[in-house]
Parts: sequence; C-alpha cells; structure tokens
Amino acid sequence: MKRNVFSFPSKCNYDKRNIIHSIKVGIALVLVSLLYLLDPLFKKVGENAMWAIMTVVVVFEFFAGATLSKGINRGIGTIAGGGLGCLAAILADEIRGSIGNAIVVASSVFIFGAAATYARLVPRIRRRYDYGVMIFILTFNLVVVSGVRANKVMDLAQKRLSTIGMGFAVCIFISLLVFPMWASDDFHYSLASKFDKLASSIEGCLEEYFKLSGEKENKTSAILKDCKSVLHSKSNDESLAKFAKWEPWHGKFGLSYPWDMYLEIGEILRELAATAIALKGCLQSPKQV
Repeated sequence: MKRNVFSFPSKCNYDKRNIIHSIKVGIALVLVSLLYLLDPLFKKVGENAMWAIMTVVVVFEFFAGATLSKGINRGIGTIAGGGLGCLAAILADEIRGSIGNAIVVASSVFIFGAAATYARLVPRIRRRYDYGVMIFILTFNLVVVSGVRANKVMDLAQKRLSTIGMGFAVCIFISLLVFPMWASDDFHYSLASKFDKLASSIEGCLEEYFKLSGEKENKTSAILKDCKSVLHSKSNDESLAKFAKWEPWHGKFGLSYPWDMYLEIGEILRELAATAIALKGCLQSPKQV
C-alpha cells in the first residue's frame, strides 16, 4: 500500500531556520542600538532608547504571527495603560493633601488592577490578549505610582511610547520582510504529518498482526512513538493556530482562514491515535482477538 508523502521540513531545515532567526534578532538589536550609538538620535530620545531595546528583546519571536501578536498587544496595553495612568495621575495631582492623593492613587490602582486581572481569567481574552492586559497592568501602575508631576508624566509617556514604537517597527519590518517564519505553514505541515503518522501506525498494526512474535518489538515501539506524538500535540497546535490568526495574507493562507477547523481535525486525529494505541495493546496481548 503506497501513501502520499508530504514534503515536511527536515531537521536540517529547522536548524537553518534557527540560525536565520538568531541573525534576524541580532540585526534588530543592532538597529535599535543606533539610538544610543548615534549622537543625533540619542539627543532626541535620551535614556528612553533603552525601551526600544527592551521591546526588541521581548517582542521578537520565532514566528511572524507571534511577533505581531506580542507587538500589537504590547502597543495597545502600553497606550491604554499609559493614557489611563496619566489621567489618574492628573486627578491625584489636582487633589490637595497627601492623604487625598494617596486615596486616589490607591483606589485607581485597585479598580483597574482588579478589573484587568479578572479580564485575564476570561478564556477568550486570555487566549489572544493575555500579554496585552499584563502590559496594561504594568504600565498603569508604573505611571500612577510614580511620584512625578502630571506634566512630567505626559512628557515621559510620550518619549517612551515613541521609542517602543521604534522598536516595534524594527521587529515587524525584519520579521515580515526578511526570511519570514510563518506559523501557518508549520501548522499546515503539522496537521498533514499527523495523517501520515496515523496512516503508518494503522498499517503497521495490520502488518504486525501477521508477523512472527520476535519481529514485533521494533515495529510496536515505532507505532507507540508516532501515536504519542500525535496525542501530545494539542498545546503546540493551539499555539500555532493562535499565531497564524495574527499573520497577514501570504501564499495560500488568506485572512480569516479556517484555523479553528484545523483544531477540530486535530482533536479527531488525537482520538484516532488513542484508538491506535489501544489496538497496539491488543496486539501485545497473549490472547489475540
């Protein structure tokens, strides 16, 4: 019986992609470091250039979709947290007296911190926007709790937002335009490989049933290994699907591509893998059915 063989990425290709990704991160760090190294740029941004470097280190991920996801979440969380933090800081500065100022700051930190933390526990928000909500909590507290005056808060927030935007722009440019690594391609190949592994396992079970007992051990271990790799692929599939949803149109994968159907097919294949493992157990039983 001859099956269709998919062109999966080989181990050598994965090693090359790791090297390419490392070089891309190095290039991005060099570009944002120019904010420190070049005097004209350093005079404009000052010490806030460190936020651009931190953005590249934190945001730049292996897959383009993961970089977009973390970058957009970080941008939205920073803008929302910084804006609300500035408003709360202005309100606290308008109230005279240290006690009234402390009450406003503590109340705002409690209300927004508790609300954002509760939002992180909602499954739909947690799947796609957990990082953004976390950055919102961090930025809001840093701005509100800081003891600077309102005008200094606005100036500081503006400079930090500009440097974060520079770091994000560098990440997006290099991630999407320089040898991009698409999570959608990996997800597609991963699902196709599950079909191939399960087909091999089921065919191997049928072939093994008619072999002599001494020839069964190696084949059985291979069947078990393939089926276990399919069973343990749920978290990887969910991560790839989440990143693929953020990626722009490329190749045969357009916007609003049915990645949820890929997840449903993966669940069915995992059930089939469990059945194949049970069949393997029957083959090892001394009393054959």
